[in-house]
Amino acid sequence: MLETVKIILVNTTHPGNIGAAARAMKTMGLEHLALVSPEQFPSAECTARAAGADDILARAQVFSRLEEAVAECASVFATSARPRSISWPVLTPAAAAERVATRAGADFRAAIVFGPESAGLSNDQLELCHAMIRIPTNANFSSLNVAAAVQIICYEINKQHLAAGKEGKDTGERNLPPPLATAEQMEHLYRHFQQTLTDIGYFDPAQPRRLMRRIKRLFNRAQLDSNEYNILRGILTATRNAVGKK
Repeated sequence: MLETVKIILVNTTHPGNIGAAARAMKTMGLEHLALVSPEQFPSAECTARAAGADDILARAQVFSRLEEAVAECASVFATSARPRSISWPVLTPAAAAERVATRAGADFRAAIVFGPESAGLSNDQLELCHAMIRIPTNANFSSLNVAAAVQIICYEINKQHLAAGKEGKDTGERNLPPPLATAEQMEHLYRHFQQTLTDIGYFDPAQPRRLMRRIKRLFNRAQLDSNEYNILRGILTATRNAVGKK
């Protein structure tokens, strides 16, 4: 299970937080770290704060865009402490870890995304995620260091992993449901959806309002499997053919 989860840090401004996050991951058995446009990496301070988790840093992937970092992932969870104008499904760290555990298998990849220290993830970045993880904190002081947040969520994931081991569950032999559509596939679906809605006169690109954001929220909440994804792509293609758009 642990090998299926990727921790993603977006636009991290302080290199020490990257190193501390790597240390937090290693103590809980997670190994896959991805960085999206970090301000400083690699860094001596980053290595020092890793305190022995240098191997995590050495294997870390670096991307310029979050879309690239989550492309292979079927479940993407954002971490956020602030309210949003459009509500997103919200999970506790324990509930998110349980959801990952139910899908863990050879073809499954999940990502936990942490935003910049000062502002968190943007709404556009949040659209790439299926749900938000919100860590219960003091209502009068909810600020958490990035590495501390990573530690809490990695702990919950490792707890599910250990529980599965004690129960003798073998993810390789379980009768798993069809694989979920990946983030990259869902981006293809959203573009296909927008083009089709434009073709039939339902969507006006000049006045988009929040239609596509709401559609993304709807399908992210549903978490399509590969069969459902293919059905929808087929329906959209047939719709475009019916109105004379190839």
